[in-house]
Amino acid sequence: MVSHTHHGASESFWVSSALMFATFLYVRASLGVRSQNHGKLVGWRAGSFLLGVLSIWIATASPVAPLDHELLTAHMVQHLLLMTLAPPLILLGMPRKPLAHRWLLRLARLVTHPALCWFAAAGTLVVWHIPSVFMLGLRSQMWHGTEQASFLAAGLLFWSPVVRRSPSNRKWPESSILLYLFLATLPCDILSGFLVFCDRVVYPVFLSSPRSFGLSALEDQQCAGALMWTCVTIVYFIAGAVFTARLLSPHQSSNRSEELAIPQFDSRPIAVPRTNTHRREAV
Repeated sequence: MVSHTHHGASESFWVSSALMFATFLYVRASLGVRSQNHGKLVGWRAGSFLLGVLSIWIATASPVAPLDHELLTAHMVQHLLLMTLAPPLILLGMPRKPLAHRWLLRLARLVTHPALCWFAAAGTLVVWHIPSVFMLGLRSQMWHGTEQASFLAAGLLFWSPVVRRSPSNRKWPESSILLYLFLATLPCDILSGFLVFCDRVVYPVFLSSPRSFGLSALEDQQCAGALMWTCVTIVYFIAGAVFTARLLSPHQSSNRSEELAIPQFDSRPIAVPRTNTHRREAV
């Protein structure tokens, strides 16, 4: 198994540099949006994006990132940061601009289709936790980076129908997002339940790892499964609760109607009483 001590410094440097460059581009674009909006900039969007970038850095380039080779719990923390927490934060922070080119619009409709997004996230989760594939990510630095990148990409795909109303899912009712989130918990529950209740160590490589924090390999596996079970349930429940509250809200702002492409149902013309112009002038 390749140790992080040989490649960790260079990998952390390049990942940190890429994240800093992405943050620079975001700040530059945000300043342009601010100038176009006469100095107005939504601060929470910038904060959300920066928190998402920070989550990626913690998972991939921070001093605690190499612990994923010693603890399955640390690996699960990386998985949760890259797939469950960072993607919605980044998507919430991105500026909302309509796609100008028709081919970009078609590509967005294809890539952000809810079914494709769901299967991409579920498939990435299941495949990378197959013991043989899991070991491949531990033994090869290249495959380890591929694993982390696929977690982030699958997370961005999964959260795109939830966070923003893409052209491909406008024909779907908004309430279908609740079913989408519920179905997404099933693969996570099955995997986490298997890790928690299995009476043997699924990934034998951790049997020879240093016993950090006083956990045995089986206890580490149970802790990782419980962490995944709890965090995914809480995050998806919060997302579902926010979405439900927005659906049940009697007041729909014009921004929400424009963003989600929801037609205004109360569009009947309002009869305005005519006033006598001459009489008003006389008064």
